[in-house]
Amino acid sequence: MLDRTFPPASPVGARAPEFALEGVQQGRVGRFRLRDSLGRWVLLFFYPADFSFICPTEAVGFQRAYATLQQLGCEVLGISVDGPDSHLAWAKELGGIDYPLLSDEGREVCRGYGVLDPASGRAARATFILDPEGVVRYCVVSHVDVGRSIEETVRVLKALQSGRQCPADWRPES
Repeated sequence: MLDRTFPPASPVGARAPEFALEGVQQGRVGRFRLRDSLGRWVLLFFYPADFSFICPTEAVGFQRAYATLQQLGCEVLGISVDGPDSHLAWAKELGGIDYPLLSDEGREVCRGYGVLDPASGRAARATFILDPEGVVRYCVVSHVDVGRSIEETVRVLKALQSGRQCPADWRPES
């Protein structure tokens, strides 16, 4: 059962909860604040754990899409409850990750976004897209056994940025 504290119905349209977390980026440990990304789109993805079966496929998938996401004016932030040392080792094992991997060891951010699984004490598999003003424009939470589609996430970002109504299976070239 997930902790549903951020708004109980749907976070879409709500201002994303602010946070400041320790994390790693390109082999360096630092402090990362959501407000530092204001003015840009933000792809915030929560994942259960470093060194697991599905999460590496997603982290590497976002790494492959990172240049495209940056060209779209979008920051990428990955969040789990693992500490910075784990993130450093994991990113190295994965061949390098250019975007920040943030450590929510206190679980406050997971709880604030309503994605904490109290049974495991880990983050659910969740994706949020925030607009440049910090408003949640898209959110999906899936079962931990099912990895997310990076291609679909990029498609949704492009659809949101288009400012148009986009039907099912919309593509930017359509």
